[in-house]
Amino acid sequence: MPANDDDVFWTRLVHDDWRIYLAATGKGLCYIGSQDSPYEEMSAWLAARFPGRTLQQNDSKLEPYTMELIEYFQGNRLRFEAAVDCKGTPFQTEVWHALNDIPYGRTLTYTEIANDIGRPSAVRAVAAAIGANPLLIRIPCHRVIGKNGALTGYRGGLEMKGRLLALETR
Repeated sequence: MPANDDDVFWTRLVHDDWRIYLAATGKGLCYIGSQDSPYEEMSAWLAARFPGRTLQQNDSKLEPYTMELIEYFQGNRLRFEAAVDCKGTPFQTEVWHALNDIPYGRTLTYTEIANDIGRPSAVRAVAAAIGANPLLIRIPCHRVIGKNGALTGYRGGLEMKGRLLALETR
């Protein structure tokens, strides 16, 4: 079936022991799934956020995004550059922009993010916005930890979060 501008394209990145679904629109990357998550998790997420769009596997269209992730997993990429199509509320978008400012290999707390965006009393709302991040790894929510230094809440699971942080500090 020929592609059109309303399609959402997906692929499954398999690199070393990483297995992650990715999806993109014509505007950019819109979804990065959890390690080893099923196809159904991605398709349900996309159906809710891009209703009526056709979902098509297209490995070549997703290649720029998979290559950036592979470079990241290999320790050869510190920042991502490929376009994104990331939809959220104005507050979520503000939080996600703050996450992109956390340097590679560093961590901040939820409280520090709330302070950075000028909303020190909104720590729980910041945590909820971080939990709604559709682009794991690309928007580095794995770099946010609890006030006591503990790994806390991550859509990809704490094992994945720990692996990503270890990768960035090796």
